[in-house]
Amino acid sequence: MTEPTSLPPLMVAPNGARLTDDDHPVVPVTIPQIVETARKCAAAGAGAMHFHVRDAAKAHILDTGLNREALAELAVAVPGLHLQMTTETVGRYGPDDMRRLTREVVPPGASIGVPEMIPSGQPSAEDAAFYNWLADTGIRTQHICYQPEHLRLLGALLDKAGLPKSGVWCLFVVGHYTGAISHPEQIDSFLAEMRAAGIDGDWAICAFREEEAACIHHAVSLGGKLRVGFENSQFMADGSIAPNNEARVIEAAAIMASAKT
Repeated sequence: MTEPTSLPPLMVAPNGARLTDDDHPVVPVTIPQIVETARKCAAAGAGAMHFHVRDAAKAHILDTGLNREALAELAVAVPGLHLQMTTETVGRYGPDDMRRLTREVVPPGASIGVPEMIPSGQPSAEDAAFYNWLADTGIRTQHICYQPEHLRLLGALLDKAGLPKSGVWCLFVVGHYTGAISHPEQIDSFLAEMRAAGIDGDWAICAFREEEAACIHHAVSLGGKLRVGFENSQFMADGSIAPNNEARVIEAAAIMASAKT
């Protein structure tokens, strides 16, 4: 597959680091389940998938072998889907683990939480070298910003690495899984910080629970892209619980299509 130069409009994140099939019976926790979910979500309109592999106890793990296995099987099953491996630390890992996993796997795409990679808030020479390696290797990196000010940190990192600020992929995390409400107007704050940092690129949002629908509508109205799926919300726009991840993709695709008519 030729990897996309622009962020796919609709990405699915079907499992995340925390949910298991104890929380919803169709949360994919094994590689065969991830592959089957990818097939269904691609057919429903997703252009990319952000996934987390799990260990035997269903816990999030940054494991080279499991990620290689998942990527190999996904590449066969859904050759048209952009595949994004997570490097999320979840309080269990650190920047060295994030770099090690990415260098060992060399995935087509990777998500990197900016404050997780740079917990000091000051980009180092090691950070710059890693991001230059990402660019040289052609890994499509999506920079996860949990707060608007993280775009300033991303801008400082790009400056330190001497990398262009155009064509950058970002994800704005609107709200938090622990209960912070996802307010649509937070998206405007992210965009203001993005402009202030001099970053010109593709952006998407993810949001949580019942407030996700309003955030989706606002993001689409501003020309943004979407990441939906059980990692962030199991809710449909009418407040009901989604039966599966592909239902979230179908609804989000319909919202994006209606915004263009």
